[in-house]
Amino acid sequence: MSDIFISYARASEAQARQIGAMLRAQGFGVWRDDELPAHRAYAEVIAERLAAAKAVLVLWSAEAVGSEWVQSEADRARNERKLVQLKLDACLLPMPFDRVQCADLAGWNFEAEAPGWRKVLDSLSALTGGPAAAPMAAPITTTTTAAPGKLAICVLPFANMSGDAEQDYFSDGISEDIITDLSKVSALSVVSRNTAFQFKGRHMDLRQLARQLGVSHVLEGSVRRAGQRVRITAQLIEAATDSHLWAERYDRELTDIFTLQDQISQAIVAALRLKLLPAEKSAIERRGTDQPAAYDLYLMARREWLSGNPDERGLKTIVRLCLRATEIDPTYALAWALAAMAQATLHFRHSDTGLDSMALIERALALDPNLAEAYAVKARYLSGQGAIDAADAALERALQLDPRSYEVNLNGGFVRFRQRRLVEAVRFYEAATALVDTAFGAPAMLITCYLALGDRAGVERAARQTLERTEAAVAKDQGNGMALGFGAGALAALGDAQRAREWVARALLVDPDNRSMRYNLACALASSLADAPGATALLTPYLPTATASELDHIEVDPDLDLLREHPEFVAQFEAARARVAAALTDVGR
Repeated sequence: MSDIFISYARASEAQARQIGAMLRAQGFGVWRDDELPAHRAYAEVIAERLAAAKAVLVLWSAEAVGSEWVQSEADRARNERKLVQLKLDACLLPMPFDRVQCADLAGWNFEAEAPGWRKVLDSLSALTGGPAAAPMAAPITTTTTAAPGKLAICVLPFANMSGDAEQDYFSDGISEDIITDLSKVSALSVVSRNTAFQFKGRHMDLRQLARQLGVSHVLEGSVRRAGQRVRITAQLIEAATDSHLWAERYDRELTDIFTLQDQISQAIVAALRLKLLPAEKSAIERRGTDQPAAYDLYLMARREWLSGNPDERGLKTIVRLCLRATEIDPTYALAWALAAMAQATLHFRHSDTGLDSMALIERALALDPNLAEAYAVKARYLSGQGAIDAADAALERALQLDPRSYEVNLNGGFVRFRQRRLVEAVRFYEAATALVDTAFGAPAMLITCYLALGDRAGVERAARQTLERTEAAVAKDQGNGMALGFGAGALAALGDAQRAREWVARALLVDPDNRSMRYNLACALASSLADAPGATALLTPYLPTATASELDHIEVDPDLDLLREHPEFVAQFEAARARVAAALTDVGR
């Protein structure tokens, strides 16, 4: 095993690669996540490498500060007294890492004799016992293109100028697609969607923003949609001079939306004087559909999916929108996959068998055999069916295809949670939390995992994230039962019992028939408030209609451990198991 584990945000990959090379040149054994083997689950490997390392070198940047992955790795390293820190830009370190020595290497061009770098080497040597081998004879060459802040861009969410807040999904979708397109350009570092969308609707000094994020350029723009016409304005700003490097306004028919997106991405690449490789150009032009109406429906469905944790009504809406999109374009694999995700949840949570989830999955994979999201939902479906080995194989394939996908990490967390492999579930849920800033289901699952693992700092961090996101969701929709359910759990985990019970009462008042919400409320009462009678009362109307998969989930859910010896709950649970077994026997006759 390597002595040094390097933790960093994806936007700093070029710097991490260079730092790793410099350490190896000094004779240190180094590991970072570009060395993940293809045959093993990456969360498992990272946890193993992190545990085995003698030192963990955290490369802090503005994006790293917002990354739950980096914070989680840094927190473990700090607790194990093997944390070494350096800053690549002018970011402010989060608590409690701001209380630990950190080498300031903002603007560093990888000079081997820089005082900050020497300080890092001294700390690493002290923790590891020094390099295991003699330094390499050949010096490490540096290039200006690898320096922090070079060829890095933040795409701010395009403003919705349509005069209708309901059109946000469309402007957000355009912004996300441009981020995705530019991320395919190997010579360009792109700030993640989650980080960029933190600035949505905020008026920012762009120079300050660029310094904060460590980028050289910022793209901003607006979208105005009226009927079948769309106007998009975009401007690329060079942060150092606060000058417009490129600006354009496009007035087009909605049918030209894909050509328009390609033109914007390629114009940015040209303005930055980058060479677009043929494979990158092809990847940018690959949209999944050539039908704007199908694309529009998919964006609506995905907005609902990313809104947090959709209830039964929301899940059915997603299925309807996606299936309508596939009627317009039967080859739209992404729409088939998203329909499968929603339908699988309906199947396991609500006994909705109106559509065959696996048929939707297989349709998506037949159209696109390399679609990570389809493999991710396949893993979840197979896990719910008890096919553990097949689920693991599907999850492994999804990770190979796109380890940074929200859907891959969300479903990966579910699969590992159901296997009670909570350390691995944490890594998946941390990633999902960091990838989508509106989703509250993933951080809520982190509360459960950290409680079971006895990690109080993790519980409090996840609970604060969950509460912030659920409060935002409830502010938009006071009847959002799923947000109220998870918010109650966050309040309970934070020790605010009075407010947690107020949210419980409010949730039951506004959405009493929401089964998933009721289950989450029971978990809050049992896990953090130690209220077995109250939790059992909440589950009393839930258990008589619980599916086999839901009962399996109850058996592994650590939130309900308090109830396992509560006589009333035990009797109700055993009755539910007998009901499901009898139903299966009837089907087999």
